[in-house]
This record gives sequence, structure tokens and C-alpha cells, in this order.
Amino acid sequence: MTRDNNKREKYKLGYTTGVFDLFHIGHLKLLKRAKNKCEKLIVGVTIDELVSYKHKEPVISFADRAEIVKSIEYVDNVVPQVSMDKMAAWEKLGFDVMFVGDDWKGTAKWKIIEKDFKIIGVDIVYFPYTEGTSSTLINNILINRRNRKSNEKENND
Repeated sequence: MTRDNNKREKYKLGYTTGVFDLFHIGHLKLLKRAKNKCEKLIVGVTIDELVSYKHKEPVISFADRAEIVKSIEYVDNVVPQVSMDKMAAWEKLGFDVMFVGDDWKGTAKWKIIEKDFKIIGVDIVYFPYTEGTSSTLINNILINRRNRKSNEKENND
């Protein structure tokens, strides 16, 4: 079930998840928007072993990513995300809303999660994806710059 984003009442306990590797403005905006809609915000930071679901490897360790997220003023609690099973997270944490980037909206996976959450009265609020920034984009820019400098050095030798 999704709630009209224009409603002003706050949820009691919100939950969102992410890898939060190479922390950037998109991450910060998501956490700020989420906190503005709930009294308490719990953030599930994906453990290193689970990042492989994206066929990636984090640059920053889980412990460091969790510490970074924990230091953000909008975050009340950080928990390790050890599974992609959102229902299991709800059973453990008891949140009444989950915040998600709208890049997931309409996907087969999230349609199922919406249906399951509707049954138990948990809302899903989708926030606009921050265009032009992502950890993947930042990492690719760094790789391209490193490669360009390496090629320039080889050409000058």
C-alpha cells in the first residue's frame, strides 16, 4: 500500500535500506526525506556479503559504511541488512513504513512487496531518485580518470 506523499502526519517507525557505498548527496536526500516523514528512522545497511546481489563489491567496508550512516543526524538507528527479504525485516523491526527510491517502483519485486505489506498495514513511500549521482557513477568516473591519467603517463614516457 502506498500513502499519498502529501499527507502531513508522521509515521511512527520508518525503515529504509541501502549499500551506502561512496556516500553521496542522493543518499543524504533519501535519509532526510525519510526522517521528515517519521518519528524514528531505522536504516538497514547492506552487509558486504549481500552486496553481491548487485554483482558488485563495495569500496568501503560494512563497518565503515554503517558508521558513516549512523553519524547522519536524520538516522536514529542502523542495523545490518543481512537479507533482501523485506518481510523478515518487518517481522524483526516492526516498522509501519518503508522508504524506497522510485527507481524500484513498478518492478515485479516491489509489486510483490507492496502486496505483502498492504496485508499487514505497512506503507511504502517512494522518493524521487537523485538523477546524475550514484555510487556506481562516482566509481566509474574515478576509474575513467585513473585510466586516463595512466594512459597520459604512458604516452609521455
